[in-house]
Amino acid sequence: MNLDEFVESHEPQETGKTFELESSKMLDISLDGHIMSKAGSMIGYTGDIAFERKSAGGGLKGMLKKRVTGEGGVMMRASGTGHLYLADAGKEVQILELDAGDEISVNGNDILAFEDSVGWDIKMMSSIAGTSSGGLFNVFLSGPGHIAITTHGEPLVVPTPVRTDPNATVAWSANVSPNAKHDLNIKSFLGRSSGETFQLEFAGQDGFVIVQPYEEVNPDQSGGSGESASTGEGVSVSDFL
Repeated sequence: MNLDEFVESHEPQETGKTFELESSKMLDISLDGHIMSKAGSMIGYTGDIAFERKSAGGGLKGMLKKRVTGEGGVMMRASGTGHLYLADAGKEVQILELDAGDEISVNGNDILAFEDSVGWDIKMMSSIAGTSSGGLFNVFLSGPGHIAITTHGEPLVVPTPVRTDPNATVAWSANVSPNAKHDLNIKSFLGRSSGETFQLEFAGQDGFVIVQPYEEVNPDQSGGSGESASTGEGVSVSDFL
């Protein structure tokens, strides 16, 4: 194609939605107010937008927030009007719409952005301490509002009860909670320790777990910064299942 055709075919698509995907790996946020995003994920913007690095507060809770938010221990708050483009290391972007009362727990390394209306908190998953899971410190998000999470490849949503590899576990419904399981039989079979020797067991009923076809290292061990998103519209959590 010639230059004009290339430019025309790759221009942003205006749909009027707050969160939309320009490609499977790039999120376009139509900003008019405030949003929170993963530090280092901004790849471009138009309009009048200001950025503020949101350090966690002091004490234990502040330490936990620094642990999960990655890249210097901060989130990024974007304020103003315009279009904000986010991505994270070429990962696929999934847009979810949380209704009032909806809650989901997400690995801190897999959060890309969420609307200002979404409540968030950091909780230490003490039941899985000692595993290699990046989900040791997870972000609990509550609706209403849109959130964007990232996955390596197309995710799979598995109903509970289920056991998963901690490093492939992206998120789970807030009505279930994981416990760590150490499978010595797998260790003996492989002849060495591996990710499969530690598993997360979700024993609750009527829940779900989102897994990806990739074993991601703990956010503390990865330097995460980014590139990510896709063309489409947000779906409710129930539609995503």
